[in-house]
Amino acid sequence: MNAEQTRVAIYARYSSDRQSEHSIEDQLRICRARAEREGWPVVAEFQDAAISGATDDRPAFRSLQEAIRSGQVDIVLSEALDRISRDQEHVAAFHKLVRFAGVRLVTLSEGDVDRIHIGLKGTMNALFLEELGRKTRRGMEGRVRAGRAAGRVAYGYRRVTGVLRPDGEPERGLREIDPDQAEVVRDIFRDYAAGTSPLMIARRLNEAGIPAPAGKGWNPITIRGTSGKPGGLLRQRLYLGEIVWNRGHRLRDPVTGRSHARRNPASEHVIGAAPHLRIVDDELWRKVQERLVRESAPRDVGTGTQRFWEKRRPRHLLSGKLFCGVCDGPFSNADSRSYSCNNHRRGLCGNKARVRRPQLEARVLDVLAGQMMDPDLAALFAEEFALEWNRLAAEADREKGRLRRELADVEKRLSHLVEAIASGLRSSSLQAKLAELEAEKESLERQLAAAPSEVVRLMPNIGQTYRQTLARLVEALAQAEDGAALEAARALIERVVIHAAPGRTPPGISVQGRFEAMLMAGQPGLSGGMAETIARATLMADKGGLGGQSPPKGNQSRPQPNTASTCPQTAPCAFCTQAAACPSVARCPARVIVSPT
Repeated sequence: MNAEQTRVAIYARYSSDRQSEHSIEDQLRICRARAEREGWPVVAEFQDAAISGATDDRPAFRSLQEAIRSGQVDIVLSEALDRISRDQEHVAAFHKLVRFAGVRLVTLSEGDVDRIHIGLKGTMNALFLEELGRKTRRGMEGRVRAGRAAGRVAYGYRRVTGVLRPDGEPERGLREIDPDQAEVVRDIFRDYAAGTSPLMIARRLNEAGIPAPAGKGWNPITIRGTSGKPGGLLRQRLYLGEIVWNRGHRLRDPVTGRSHARRNPASEHVIGAAPHLRIVDDELWRKVQERLVRESAPRDVGTGTQRFWEKRRPRHLLSGKLFCGVCDGPFSNADSRSYSCNNHRRGLCGNKARVRRPQLEARVLDVLAGQMMDPDLAALFAEEFALEWNRLAAEADREKGRLRRELADVEKRLSHLVEAIASGLRSSSLQAKLAELEAEKESLERQLAAAPSEVVRLMPNIGQTYRQTLARLVEALAQAEDGAALEAARALIERVVIHAAPGRTPPGISVQGRFEAMLMAGQPGLSGGMAETIARATLMADKGGLGGQSPPKGNQSRPQPNTASTCPQTAPCAFCTQAAACPSVARCPARVIVSPT
């Protein structure tokens, strides 16, 4: 075959998006020069940009092979054999193809490639990939242990740029908290800890127009993730100030070429401390993780698959919320349309009550919509809560002022100490003092970051809005199988107690509402986390605080909530400091006893 009849195809590739695209042009340029010197006409050029040589699933590489099979080229020219592939198996397969097609494989580094090159260079390339992987992992591990991120920017943070290492190279893996996204993260954690489902949280975020991490809208999996896997905001230990790396690795299927994730054992995980990246506190994290464990589907011992059918969403309004008034055990399905006491069916309880599901659900919905959250009581609660919250906020402001003064003092002392060290003073005591002040500064910054800053105001018409919301909710439940409406209604119910009744007399029921959910229903826009904060504040109120003050003038005729001075119980409930078992339930918007009808 003379030079005039020789048709050359050039192949060029670079493997990483961190490399310059000029790498491709350089490869093509020097290959064209070689072809020109040899008098070989170049009939085609194939190039793969930013694609690893460890895979043969490359568009241009596939096109090159098709051109070889169809007899369009006589010589394949490339800069080096590792441009063709770094995988020994792929190089061998490509060499078999060109030999079968009668095509020469020429590289600028190796010349005419034969079987010896394939064996030697293939082995060297495979070893190079292994060594490169080890070096990359070693570098990433060191970065993580130093408190640097080793992956993409997680939600709640932003990349820090412009910081150089002593050698002049940019410092990689630096992150800082994004205040706006961090507040969204805290709200998600608070809402979930308060009992709100991931579906409802996602729905509220989407309705509020808050961008999701992937930009395609929030969904429950984005929030909750999957048990045993690192995904999901609620499972990210970075929000605790810990960077976790090497939780898994990927392997490529030798037949399909697809990449598959594999988990690493916990003993191989690398954890780096990053207290400056903490967003949630330990207590909130604990509550969220406990709920995730409670609600996660158990795994089959034999296969390891999750038995998701054991954690299906409740199909009925009162599933899991019914309890016996005699033994406090659960009321569950006696048949497809009625409930009875579990322990009675086992001969362990004397409560023979049996209630039909449709009638019971109707009674409970009537209680939720018509008897709970009395508008007058709710208005008075909003007024007195504002007084108590303002008092607590003033105390919190004084505490924040103290923390700021202490932080300013520590920063001043740190500055003086750094100047002393910079001027040449060296001693172990100076280094110890420096470490002590830095730890104190970090602690003060954490306390200031955790201090509440949101202003809380309950609307006076919260009771009226609640009842309007419930009327719409009851209508939605009656019209169709609305999963969101069912979930919203269930969130309002803490528990329903079925009491024993003589003979065929219908049993009485006690309905206890969830105060946080009632507040959110009465004041749209109030987050679950803030509603829980309000509930905790009422629990902490004493006689002189929430619920214990006299109403303003002009309100003397309104019904008053029970207080510690009028309630015979000692443990406060979630609404007005009366006990959860208080007999004066007629004046409690959060708990209602319904007599037999």
